[in-house]
Amino acid sequence: RIHLELKHKRELLEQLSLNDGLTGIANRRRFDETLDCEWRRCQRNGRPLALIMISIDHFKAFNDDYGQAAGDECLKKVAMVLDSTAMRGGDLVARYGDTEFVCLLPESTVDNAAAVAEKLRQAVTDLAIRHQQSQASDRVTVSLGVASLQPGTDNDSETLVNMADHYLSEAKLSGWNRVCRGG
Repeated sequence: RIHLELKHKRELLEQLSLNDGLTGIANRRRFDETLDCEWRRCQRNGRPLALIMISIDHFKAFNDDYGQAAGDECLKKVAMVLDSTAMRGGDLVARYGDTEFVCLLPESTVDNAAAVAEKLRQAVTDLAIRHQQSQASDRVTVSLGVASLQPGTDNDSETLVNMADHYLSEAKLSGWNRVCRGG
Protein backbone atom coordinates (compact mmCIF):
# COMPACT_ATOMS: atom_id res chain seq x y z
CA ARG A 1 0.00 0.00 0.00
CA ILE A 2 2.74 2.49 0.92
CA HIS A 3 4.61 1.44 -2.20
CA LEU A 4 1.59 2.34 -4.37
CA GLU A 5 1.17 5.70 -2.63
CA LEU A 6 4.84 6.53 -3.20
CA LYS A 7 4.59 5.46 -6.82
CA HIS A 8 1.52 7.68 -7.32
CA LYS A 9 3.26 10.65 -5.68
CA ARG A 10 6.37 10.14 -7.78
CA GLU A 11 4.27 10.07 -10.96
CA LEU A 12 2.45 13.22 -9.86
CA LEU A 13 5.73 15.02 -9.16
CA GLU A 14 7.10 13.96 -12.53
CA GLN A 15 3.98 15.26 -14.28
CA LEU A 16 4.21 18.55 -12.39
CA SER A 17 7.87 18.93 -13.33
CA LEU A 18 7.11 18.46 -17.05
CA ASN A 19 3.94 20.57 -17.40
CA ASP A 20 3.53 24.32 -17.26
CA GLY A 21 1.81 25.33 -14.04
CA LEU A 22 -0.42 27.97 -15.63
CA THR A 23 -1.44 26.48 -18.96
CA GLY A 24 -1.24 22.75 -18.21
CA ILE A 25 0.63 21.98 -21.46
CA ALA A 26 4.21 20.74 -21.68
CA ASN A 27 6.80 23.09 -20.22
CA ARG A 28 10.24 24.16 -21.44
CA ARG A 29 11.96 21.29 -19.63
CA ARG A 30 9.76 18.70 -21.35
CA PHE A 31 10.30 20.42 -24.69
CA ASP A 32 14.09 20.35 -24.25
CA GLU A 33 14.03 16.64 -23.37
CA THR A 34 11.71 15.79 -26.26
CA LEU A 35 13.71 17.87 -28.73
CA ASP A 36 16.87 16.00 -27.78
CA CYS A 37 15.19 12.58 -28.16
CA GLU A 38 13.47 13.45 -31.45
CA TRP A 39 16.65 14.99 -32.86
CA ARG A 40 18.55 11.76 -32.27
CA ARG A 41 15.67 9.60 -33.56
CA CYS A 42 15.26 11.64 -36.77
CA GLN A 43 19.05 11.62 -37.24
CA ARG A 44 19.12 7.80 -36.95
CA ASN A 45 16.17 7.42 -39.33
CA GLY A 46 17.27 10.04 -41.85
CA ARG A 47 14.05 12.03 -41.37
CA PRO A 48 13.52 15.79 -41.04
CA LEU A 49 12.52 17.53 -37.81
CA ALA A 50 10.45 20.71 -37.87
CA LEU A 51 9.88 23.37 -35.24
CA ILE A 52 7.34 26.18 -35.05
CA MET A 53 8.00 29.06 -32.67
CA ILE A 54 4.89 31.00 -31.72
CA SER A 55 4.56 34.35 -29.99
CA ILE A 56 1.40 36.15 -28.92
CA ASP A 57 1.39 39.53 -30.65
CA HIS A 58 1.53 42.64 -28.43
CA PHE A 59 0.83 40.66 -25.27
CA LYS A 60 2.31 43.27 -22.92
CA ALA A 61 -0.25 45.77 -24.20
CA PHE A 62 -2.98 43.14 -23.61
CA ASN A 63 -1.84 42.59 -20.02
CA ASP A 64 -1.53 46.34 -19.39
CA ASP A 65 -5.02 46.99 -20.77
CA TYR A 66 -7.00 44.03 -19.41
CA GLY A 67 -4.97 43.06 -16.33
CA GLN A 68 -2.95 40.07 -15.17
CA ALA A 69 -5.95 37.77 -14.58
CA ALA A 70 -7.22 38.33 -18.13
CA GLY A 71 -3.66 37.82 -19.40
CA ASP A 72 -3.46 34.47 -17.62
CA GLU A 73 -6.81 33.42 -19.08
CA CYS A 74 -5.63 34.45 -22.54
CA LEU A 75 -2.44 32.37 -22.16
CA LYS A 76 -4.50 29.35 -21.07
CA LYS A 77 -6.90 29.65 -24.02
CA VAL A 78 -4.10 30.11 -26.54
CA ALA A 79 -2.19 27.14 -25.08
CA MET A 80 -5.25 24.89 -25.22
CA VAL A 81 -6.12 25.77 -28.81
CA LEU A 82 -2.51 25.29 -29.93
CA ASP A 83 -2.32 21.94 -28.16
CA SER A 84 -5.61 20.71 -29.60
CA THR A 85 -4.82 21.91 -33.15
CA ALA A 86 -1.49 20.05 -33.47
CA MET A 87 -3.08 16.66 -34.01
CA ARG A 88 -0.44 14.01 -34.72
CA GLY A 89 0.49 11.77 -31.81
CA GLY A 90 4.21 12.56 -31.84
CA ASP A 91 3.79 16.34 -32.10
CA LEU A 92 4.49 18.36 -28.97
CA VAL A 93 3.19 21.81 -28.09
CA ALA A 94 4.95 23.42 -25.15
CA ARG A 95 5.20 26.74 -23.39
CA TYR A 96 8.66 27.98 -24.28
CA GLY A 97 8.80 31.29 -22.48
CA ASP A 98 6.57 33.95 -21.05
CA THR A 99 4.33 34.49 -24.10
CA GLU A 100 6.06 32.08 -26.46
CA PHE A 101 5.11 28.55 -27.40
CA VAL A 102 6.73 25.91 -29.58
CA CYS A 103 5.38 23.06 -31.66
CA LEU A 104 7.79 20.23 -32.42
CA LEU A 105 6.89 18.18 -35.50
CA PRO A 106 8.97 15.02 -35.96
CA GLU A 107 9.38 13.76 -39.52
CA SER A 108 7.91 16.95 -41.03
CA THR A 109 9.14 18.98 -43.96
CA VAL A 110 9.03 22.75 -43.89
CA ASP A 111 5.99 22.65 -46.20
CA ASN A 112 4.08 20.37 -43.81
CA ALA A 113 5.12 22.44 -40.80
CA ALA A 114 4.10 25.70 -42.51
CA ALA A 115 0.65 24.23 -43.16
CA VAL A 116 0.35 23.30 -39.47
CA ALA A 117 1.58 26.77 -38.50
CA GLU A 118 -1.14 28.40 -40.58
CA LYS A 119 -3.76 26.20 -38.87
CA LEU A 120 -2.35 27.25 -35.49
CA ARG A 121 -2.42 30.93 -36.47
CA GLN A 122 -6.02 30.68 -37.64
CA ALA A 123 -7.12 28.73 -34.55
CA VAL A 124 -5.83 31.50 -32.27
CA THR A 125 -7.52 34.16 -34.41
CA ASP A 126 -10.75 32.15 -34.27
CA LEU A 127 -10.71 32.35 -30.47
CA ALA A 128 -11.79 35.97 -31.06
CA ILE A 129 -10.28 37.24 -27.82
CA ARG A 130 -10.67 41.01 -27.90
CA HIS A 131 -7.39 42.99 -27.97
CA GLN A 132 -8.05 46.67 -28.59
CA GLN A 133 -4.41 47.68 -28.01
CA SER A 134 -2.91 45.37 -30.62
CA GLN A 135 -1.27 46.86 -33.68
CA ALA A 136 -1.97 43.64 -35.61
CA SER A 137 -5.73 43.16 -35.15
CA ASP A 138 -8.63 43.94 -32.83
CA ARG A 139 -8.28 40.46 -31.36
CA VAL A 140 -5.43 38.30 -30.05
CA THR A 141 -3.15 37.00 -32.82
CA VAL A 142 0.13 35.13 -33.02
CA SER A 143 3.23 35.34 -35.17
CA LEU A 144 4.96 32.10 -36.10
CA GLY A 145 8.41 31.09 -37.32
CA VAL A 146 8.84 27.73 -39.04
CA ALA A 147 12.03 25.77 -39.70
CA SER A 148 12.84 22.20 -40.64
CA LEU A 149 16.19 20.44 -40.69
CA GLN A 150 17.57 17.06 -41.53
CA PRO A 151 19.50 16.26 -38.33
CA GLY A 152 23.09 15.47 -39.17
CA THR A 153 26.66 15.79 -37.99
CA ASP A 154 26.99 19.32 -39.41
CA ASN A 155 24.15 20.78 -37.31
CA ASP A 156 22.43 20.36 -33.95
CA SER A 157 19.06 20.99 -32.33
CA GLU A 158 20.15 24.49 -31.30
CA THR A 159 20.52 25.31 -35.00
CA LEU A 160 16.88 24.34 -35.53
CA VAL A 161 15.72 26.47 -32.57
CA ASN A 162 17.75 29.45 -33.80
CA MET A 163 16.33 29.11 -37.31
CA ALA A 164 12.73 29.01 -36.06
CA ASP A 165 13.43 31.98 -33.78
CA HIS A 166 14.89 33.91 -36.74
CA TYR A 167 11.75 33.30 -38.79
CA LEU A 168 9.58 34.27 -35.82
CA SER A 169 11.43 37.60 -35.67
CA GLU A 170 10.89 37.97 -39.40
CA ALA A 171 7.14 37.40 -38.95
CA LYS A 172 7.00 40.16 -36.34
CA LEU A 173 9.08 42.57 -38.41
CA SER A 174 6.97 42.01 -41.50
CA GLY A 175 3.71 42.96 -39.85
CA TRP A 176 2.68 40.42 -37.14
CA ASN A 177 -0.11 37.81 -37.33
CA ARG A 178 1.68 35.76 -39.97
CA VAL A 179 3.78 32.69 -40.66
CA CYS A 180 7.36 33.05 -41.90
CA ARG A 181 9.30 29.96 -42.89
CA GLY A 182 12.57 28.64 -44.16
CA GLY A 183 14.91 25.66 -44.14
